[in-house]
Amino acid sequence: MKIFLDTADIEEIRTAARWGVLDGVTTNPTLYAKVGGSYDEILQQVCKITPGPVSAECVSDDVDGMLDEGRHYAKLAPNIVVKVAMSENGLEAISRFADEGIKTNCTLIFTANQGLLAAKAGASLISPFVGRLDDINQDGMDVIRDLVEILTIHEMDAEVIAASIRNPLHMTQAALAGSHIATVPFKVLQQMVHHPLTDKGIVQFKADWQKAHQAAAAKA
Repeated sequence: MKIFLDTADIEEIRTAARWGVLDGVTTNPTLYAKVGGSYDEILQQVCKITPGPVSAECVSDDVDGMLDEGRHYAKLAPNIVVKVAMSENGLEAISRFADEGIKTNCTLIFTANQGLLAAKAGASLISPFVGRLDDINQDGMDVIRDLVEILTIHEMDAEVIAASIRNPLHMTQAALAGSHIATVPFKVLQQMVHHPLTDKGIVQFKADWQKAHQAAAAKA
């Protein structure tokens, strides 16, 4: 399973890239609002850090507006993927982008049927929001499993992104459900690294090494 970072924070992206675990980045207006500045410049910086897909989201509701925004983003870097929300106009825009060779990420997916329509329209990536489904007492991973199976049965090229990841358990569940990609906040990525026994073991190993080193030095 590929791991994308769900952020517009450049330092978080650089850190994940240094760890060797970064396959791409997703952004949205909410994440951008947290960092501010020029959205175009942020996207260009991110695209230099990772060669993987970098999602840039359209905010227009009408087809022409989406097309104008998406074409603009696509010119910023070759690895830009235009993010389009699921809607009737969104499907039309995705289809038009596909005809133009522009890759898209269909976002705000909450059912397998929505994902199927996005794939039919030509979306490259499809983003079911598992955390938000869990919030309303639905199992978000059911949508991941169903959509992955549908795409596999019908040999469709789109990839499923498990989005709205809230915790490390979501990551494990997404991987087991067959999600092609998971996009994760940096905080959750950090949580995946750490375990109390791992952290305790590192401290103990260092203490034992120093003790043995001191004993050897005393004998010399």
